[in-house]
Amino acid sequence: MVHRHAVAGRRAALTVLGALALSGLPPAVAADPPPTPARVPSAAQTLGADRPSPEVLRALQRDLGLTPSQAAARLVNEAEAGTRAGRLHNTLGPRFAGAWLGGTTSAELTVATTDAADVAAIEAQGAKAAVVRKALRELKAVKSKLDASAARVSTLDTPVWYVDVPANRVMVQATNRPAAEAFLKAAGVAVQDVGIRVSATRPRALADLRGGDGYYIADSVRCSVGFSVMSAATQKQGFVSAGHCGKAGDKTTGYDKSELGAFEGSVFPGADMSWVGVTSSWTATPQVKGLGNEMVQVAGSAQSLVGASVCRSGSTTGWHCGAVEQHGVSVSYGQGTVNGLSQTTVCAEPGDSGGSFISGTQAQGVTSGGSGDCTSGGTTYYQPVNPILQQYTLTLKTATGSAETPGPQDSGAADSWATSRVYEVGSTVTYGGVRYQCLQDHQAQGAWAPASTPALWQRL
Repeated sequence: MVHRHAVAGRRAALTVLGALALSGLPPAVAADPPPTPARVPSAAQTLGADRPSPEVLRALQRDLGLTPSQAAARLVNEAEAGTRAGRLHNTLGPRFAGAWLGGTTSAELTVATTDAADVAAIEAQGAKAAVVRKALRELKAVKSKLDASAARVSTLDTPVWYVDVPANRVMVQATNRPAAEAFLKAAGVAVQDVGIRVSATRPRALADLRGGDGYYIADSVRCSVGFSVMSAATQKQGFVSAGHCGKAGDKTTGYDKSELGAFEGSVFPGADMSWVGVTSSWTATPQVKGLGNEMVQVAGSAQSLVGASVCRSGSTTGWHCGAVEQHGVSVSYGQGTVNGLSQTTVCAEPGDSGGSFISGTQAQGVTSGGSGDCTSGGTTYYQPVNPILQQYTLTLKTATGSAETPGPQDSGAADSWATSRVYEVGSTVTYGGVRYQCLQDHQAQGAWAPASTPALWQRL
């Protein structure tokens, strides 16, 4: 959220993100009596999933049909599963074929592998093993061929394609089968290697041309604020949003039509990301507008697994929840193809574009587009937030800040861990002279140093 300072008795509020995090205890010192071992926080505690806001719990109950206890258990299970999936991802290496959640409370974590010899290791982590034919990297290679083909041929009748991890195959959604087969032929992909889903539905970008809350571009188009950020280069405050909402240099106004700022950067199509720098009359705050306009404090940007619950905040339809269905989805809008989106069961409508997607307490992305509405239901896609932060060298605004805390022996290491950097699963860093490997995609914060955050980092 971005607040406007009190000017002529007025104060504005726009939506964004925050952070709650646990720092590790100081190292024990040899003494008499013997030191008590430091308590290692669980993944749920690190990511704030054990203390969700009432607004998040109520929305999950409403939209997913859960009881209060089921909603709370689901958030904890999803946080813990992310760490276990990350460990197995790194352990299985090229044999890893994906991970996803199932069950009412997300208590069922399934991890896929191409080698039956890995089953015992997967089950030892409390997950269900699925032995499949193709590794995730093979499926992604097929999708990459489709992405390349989309730059050369029309995808009007083949608007969506993605890796369906639970099904262990690449899927193409088309308005008719001949169109899908023509797309596959142009990409050099065999029809038998891809699943085809025929649907008349065409996703659309969700900008709107009407009045209401949110923010405005050129005093006409309305979109929604995503998450508050600060530029590492200029220290300018602002927020991230969807790229189709505006181009670099476009002027913006707030929900009350007062001057807000301008687009500092924007990419669309290809991706659907942007960031807006705001004037000194506005202050970025670590909040997201939740159910009943209550403000939700969240903890960071650790990416959720397929099957995890996710909620969306937008200026048209407010707060709605659902589940993550796929990551890495390509969508062909009328304006061009966007790659790397995440697909959800959450509804959205025009004007919700750019708004926040949050899983439990973690920022996930900004609303891109979709189909359907919040009366009959629909499918909505979001642009993941970590790539936006990385693209523009932005730091997510959090409640605790993100002060630099380098390890004591890292000054000469080229890969020293540092706050505000975006790390992907499998990345390795040096912290305090020790090597660590990343378990979940996230932007580093001062309270999330590798030595004290086993939910995100594994010591090598």
